Amino acid sequence: MKKLLFIAGILLFTVSCNQLKDNEFVISGTADGIENGKKVFLEIQTESGSIPKDTAIVKDGKFELRGVTESIDLGFVRFESNQINLPVILEEGKITLNIVKDSLHKSTLGGTKNNVKFQKFNTDSRVISEKVMKFEKDNGPIMQQAQMSQDTVTVNRLMREYKVFQNEMNEYSKKFIKENPNAYLSVLLLENFLMRQYLTTDEVKTYFESLDKSLHETKSGKKIKTTLDAMTAIVIGKPAPLFSGPSPDGKTVSLKEVMGKVTIIDFWASWCAPCRAENPNVVALYNEFHSKGLNIIGVSLDKDAAKWKEAIAKDGLVWSHVSNLKFWEDPIAKQYNIQSIPATYILDAKGVIVAKDLRGDELKAKVQELLGAK
Repeated sequence: MKKLLFIAGILLFTVSCNQLKDNEFVISGTADGIENGKKVFLEIQTESGSIPKDTAIVKDGKFELRGVTESIDLGFVRFESNQINLPVILEEGKITLNIVKDSLHKSTLGGTKNNVKFQKFNTDSRVISEKVMKFEKDNGPIMQQAQMSQDTVTVNRLMREYKVFQNEMNEYSKKFIKENPNAYLSVLLLENFLMRQYLTTDEVKTYFESLDKSLHETKSGKKIKTTLDAMTAIVIGKPAPLFSGPSPDGKTVSLKEVMGKVTIIDFWASWCAPCRAENPNVVALYNEFHSKGLNIIGVSLDKDAAKWKEAIAKDGLVWSHVSNLKFWEDPIAKQYNIQSIPATYILDAKGVIVAKDLRGDELKAKVQELLGAK
């Protein structure tokens, strides 16, 4: 009887040790081709860079990584002194990751619901991926040579051929989203479509609304919603959303207080070479039309206040400026769905957006038209 109780106690202890806490995950990995003693890193990517979650050591071709995630997220497993950087979905449960160093497409994910679906996506789309890899291998040197010799005919032909594979992958991804509305990968694919502007706003909205509501609360889901809200609000023909921010001298400046008969909202940064190259043209435009009612407010995506102020002075940008010094996380840039700079919005006297991203003669012509100037 005592022996039976002892065995039962061992079994109970074993079961309790294998149970995971709420939101806890464990990645049990094999590393075919990775030598013993190599470090394995688990990281997540943020707007400001990668953040480490755990580190392990390869022993007898195996490793184990652990962590806790408050919300489902995308992680990356990386080995020291190696280019391998494999994505894995971090969610509560026991995740399996089998890595084949010399043939990464044979690496597999599994264990938890979302990683099983991620692996199915990778397996089912492998035919397309292999065609892409073969095309790149066969045509990479040809493309490089054509670019060097400015052979636009060859470059355009190869781009058209490559786009066929891209479209094939895009169609497969759309099909996956439709068939897997509760898969975390679906919201990641939709976010990618949104960032690449592959789908229209209405198409993204339709796909997004078809997803399980729990995915709306993920990091990617919230980003999609914020972007959709901005894309809906920032439309030619609608009033420009009001904003305010810190000026170079620390005061608060608002869009409303600087609006003129015509107002240009200019998104730029000191580190943006195309922005700096365009600045002389904007200065000339301002000097010519400011007295007739043109105002400009610059919104900088800088991080360094000193470099921001230095660029303003060096380029002679004498109009109003604001910046939260938060790089791409600037709340005004997010409000206006800024994905690249330079970016401009042109407002009429009532603050309605009448045009965007005009440059050079087109911008001058629009300003002249709105001011009634010749």
